[in-house]
Formats: sequence, structure tokens, C-alpha cells
Amino acid sequence: MPELFSGLTLWVIVSLVLALTFVLAFEFINGFHDTANAVATVIYTRAMPPYFAVVASGIFNFLGVLLGGVGVAYAIVHLLPVELLIDANASRGLVMVFAMLAAAIIWNFGTWFFGIPASSSHTLIGSILGVGLANAYLSGLPVRDGVNWGKAIEIGMSLLISPAAGFLTAALLLILLKYWWPTSKMHVTPEKRLEVADKKRPPFWNRVVLIASAMGVSFVHGSNDGQKGIGLIMLVLIGIVPAKFVLDVQATPYQIKRSYDAALQLSEFYERNAHTLGDYLALAKPDRRENLPKVYRCDPTTTMATITALRTELAGVRDFLELAPEQRIQVRRYLLCLDDTARKVMALPGLNSREKSDLQRLRKDLVATTEYAPFWVIIAVALALGLGTMIGWRRVVITVGEKIGKQGMTYAQGMSAQVTAVTMIGIANIYSLPVSTTHVLSSGVAGTMVANRSGLHRGTVRSILIAWVLTLPASMLLSAGLFFVGSHLF
Repeated sequence: MPELFSGLTLWVIVSLVLALTFVLAFEFINGFHDTANAVATVIYTRAMPPYFAVVASGIFNFLGVLLGGVGVAYAIVHLLPVELLIDANASRGLVMVFAMLAAAIIWNFGTWFFGIPASSSHTLIGSILGVGLANAYLSGLPVRDGVNWGKAIEIGMSLLISPAAGFLTAALLLILLKYWWPTSKMHVTPEKRLEVADKKRPPFWNRVVLIASAMGVSFVHGSNDGQKGIGLIMLVLIGIVPAKFVLDVQATPYQIKRSYDAALQLSEFYERNAHTLGDYLALAKPDRRENLPKVYRCDPTTTMATITALRTELAGVRDFLELAPEQRIQVRRYLLCLDDTARKVMALPGLNSREKSDLQRLRKDLVATTEYAPFWVIIAVALALGLGTMIGWRRVVITVGEKIGKQGMTYAQGMSAQVTAVTMIGIANIYSLPVSTTHVLSSGVAGTMVANRSGLHRGTVRSILIAWVLTLPASMLLSAGLFFVGSHLF
């Protein structure tokens, strides 16, 4: 990490430190804002003492970030259009990051202060969309070019479907538990168990499931939400000090060769499917096949020339440090544009499933040296999220445990909601989709309340729904406004 600041001016160092501090502050707030949901049921049901639960949850969040990979991180990054990613400069990149993070932190802190289980995922995604649209406006581009709408729709669907699925799945699971074990002690509230049996803890096996599922929620939360922080830090590093981070300078000769060979195989793939892709890629036009325009932009019709240029740059390269900084920046541009075009080609009609599968594998080889995160970045985010988990949990725990339903939560309800959350967020991680731990778990609790005929507390549910509806547009407007102001000041 010390080499991070070598060769930088004082202004760039200060800007970089401030930007990284903002990212880690966002993750810290995310810890006590979102992760309270992970321990809400286990604390409310008295399966674990509060402070022991939040410390254990912090540890599992740390492990989740450490072992979760970077798939979700770059799903967030690629919400921004590829043109903005390849042309980021220090001043614009700094304003972009500060606008996103300031908007996300303001909204997150406000909803936490009022004990409302709002979603950090929605907040962050709204902030990124706001910055992308504001950048398009300031650059004179059409709105449709301000955001990667394909990725935005994909993520939006996962954020929309997951709460509804959480509600239904948790409700169904509780109904099955009541059907199989109708007289079990799991169907009483902690207060009722204390009153009838004078016992503070849940029955043994219920306690085991509650603890295991709570730690599972913490782990998958870390591996999903923690990656968002990793993606933000990579945006900071690439935007402010691109020469050092546009490519993984620790990449092995094998990894570099993978990208080099993938470019050749991509060329062969397009030639093989020329009857389907010829017009889209301008394969029959020699000028489009051989030469790039003076001002380079991502354009499917220059794909073959981009492949040639990339292979020329990487020919014989075994270490990215052999390339000059501007060459590394250019290689990244080529790789991102080839990946972007390949993604668009996959959406075109005419390719069979096997060809699409081959193209997807080529995409992974292409971006192997651009979609990465240094180990110190992962550790920093893991620590910020883990430490944040251990602070400020009480407000959201009370809301989830007592204020969603008109009656207190039973042990069976807690288990149903947590097992549902672990399963759904785990599946989202497999497919590199960001989801909201807050919405999945709170909707699961609501589903169990309906299934248990406990009724919902309308005031709390109304507040959660209002926050759910307002978070995206509010964070978009806030980040767009901050970006607009910052762009005129700097």
C-alpha cells in the first residue's frame, strides 16, 4: 500500500485520502444501518446476548467481504456507461465519487436516525444513476447514454423481485413449520415463554437455527454489500490515480496471455458468426476492420480494429509494468469496450445457446485483469463494515422485532425470516446481483406476520414502504445535484 502515494502531488494525495475516507465511512454506516437487520431476530428472540451477537455478526461480515469475490463489486461499477469509465480523469472522477458517497451517506444516516430499515443498496445505486445522468446532461449526451440501462434494469429487477420473494418464501416456510409441528414451543414469543416456562432462551434446536442463520445472514451480507464498497474504492482509485490501477499490475504472465488469446478467439468468433453479426460489427468494411478513429470511442463497428490494437499492445508483454502508464490506460479502454460490445452481441437474436456460452467465457478471460481488487482494499472494506456492525444496532432491532407486526415475533417467525434471507442473498451472490439485506429480511418478517395472522403495524410498514419508494429518486436527485455543483466548482 505505501506505493499508492508515490509520485503523486500533495493535492492528489489529499483528494485520494478524502475519497477513500468517504468510501470507508459509507461502509461503516452500512454496518450499523444494514447489519442490524442480520442480528435483529437473534437479539429479539434472546437467542444471543446483544453485544455478543453484534460482535459475532461483525466477524462474519468481515469474513463475507474477505471471501466474497468481486462479482457484485463490478456489477455496481458497470452501472456507469463504459464511455464514462474509460474517460475518467482525476478532477471529474473525484467529483463523481464525492457526489455519490455524500448522497448515500446523508440518506443512510437519516433513515438510520429515525430507525427506518431503508436499503443501502438502493441508496448507492440511486446515487450512481444520478451521477451518470448528470454527467450525460453536462456532456451534452442523450439521457439514454448516461447510464448502462441494461445493467440498471437487471439490478433493478433483482432489487424489486427479492423483497416480494422474501415475503412469500418466509410466509410459506412458517406455514409449513406450523403444519408439521403445530404444538411446538417454537410458535411462542420470548415474552410468552418467559411467562409460562420462566425461561429466557429459545428451545435448544430453535436457538441453534436462529444463531446459525443470523451468522449466515451476516456472512452473505458482507459478501454482497461489502463488495459494493470494494467497487466504490476501485472507482476512486481508477478515477484519481488511473496509471496505477486501470489494470492489475500484479497480474501474472498467464493472466495477461489469457486476455491476449481471448482477443484472438473473439475475432475468430465474430468471423465465424459473420452471417449474423456482419452488419452490427461492420465486418465487410475494410476501414472499420483495420484503423481506429483518432478520438477513440466504444463503437461496435470498430471492434475488429480494437482487437488488432489490443493484440499489438499486448504482444510479448509479460508484466503490465513494462507498459507506459498511457499504454495501460489504453489497454483498459480496449478491454472494456470489447467486453461491452460482447455483452451487447449476446443480447442480439441469431446466436444459439452454445455460442452465447462461449462468448461469456471469452468475456471472463478479457476482463480478468480489469475486474480485480488489491487485497488491502478488501481488508479495509471488511474492517469498516465489521466495525460498523458493532455500533448503532439498537434502533433497527426494535423496529424489526416489535414494530413490523402488531404482536411480538415468535421463534418460528425469526427462523423463517432469517433462513429465507440467507438463501435469497446467497443465490444473488452466485449470480453477482446486488440485493438489499434490509428489504429481504424485513419483508420476510412481514410475510411471517401475515402468515401467523398477527397483523402488520401499519405505521411502521408505511414508513418502510415510503423509504423504499423514495430512496432511489431521492438519492438520484441528491447525487446529481452534488455532481452538478461540484463539476462547476472544480
